[in-house]
Formats: sequence, structure tokens, C-alpha cells
Amino acid sequence: MHRDEINHLMKWSCHPVKRKPLLSLGVTLLVLLIIALVYNTTQSLWFGLLAFVVMYLSLAKFYLPTHYQLSDKNVTIKTTTQTIQKNWKEFRSAYPDKNGILLSPFTEPTRLENFRGLYLMFNNNRDDVVSFVNSHIDKTPDDSNSEEIS
Repeated sequence: MHRDEINHLMKWSCHPVKRKPLLSLGVTLLVLLIIALVYNTTQSLWFGLLAFVVMYLSLAKFYLPTHYQLSDKNVTIKTTTQTIQKNWKEFRSAYPDKNGILLSPFTEPTRLENFRGLYLMFNNNRDDVVSFVNSHIDKTPDDSNSEEIS
């Protein structure tokens, strides 16, 4: 993890396969078993290779590292195949859990936020990420005009 206090920049990477070696071994064995079953059932090397490609791509977030960068202007998530960059103005709320924090474009919880939001995974930096996110989430005009309870 890297945090630059001058430019208000925070960077880190998350690589789940390295964080949970026993789970990684189990998942890898399961993938190999499924590939072997597909090959044994179809007796086709091509279907075996197709099963490998489909399984590997579906688990790419687990096997390959994801790089996160938070700045004063935006959030950037880089994976092996794509880069997602969103402005802080697009997010209205954030919901941390034990593994990461969901940045949502909605002010209230909704089922759509899993499809329209961004999920940032922690890497032993939960408190720093939550603090950084909370300081950059724009509050809607309704939130700023609400009365405080005394």
C-alpha cells in the first residue's frame, strides 16, 4: 500500500490467491477436476481447453491481481483486462464490509448498486480506505440540508 499525503493519493493491490493459500489450492483442484471431467466425458481436447478458458476467465479476479488508486478526483481500478475510472461525484454512499467497500451511486440501499457501484477490496488497509472514501463521497443536497438530532 502506498499513500501520498501531499497529492492525496492512495494506491494498493489485492491478490486473493496469495492471501488465502489453502482456499487457492482447493479452488485450483476443483477447476482441474472439472476440466478433467469435461475432457473425460467428451473425449475432446478442444472441449477440455474450452473448459479451462471458461473456468480461468470466470475466476480471473481471484487468480490475478487488481490494482486500486484513489485520488482527490477519481477512483481507478486496474485489472489484467480492463481499467475502470470513475469520478467521486458519481458516488453518493459507501458500505464497508469485512473484505472491502462498495461505492454506490445511490443515496439509499438498492438492489441495483451491485451492478452500478464499484467494490474496492481491502488489503490490510481497511481503516485507511474507509477514511479516504468517506472524505471524498459527495453528499447529496438532501443530506446537507437534513436537520441534526440533538
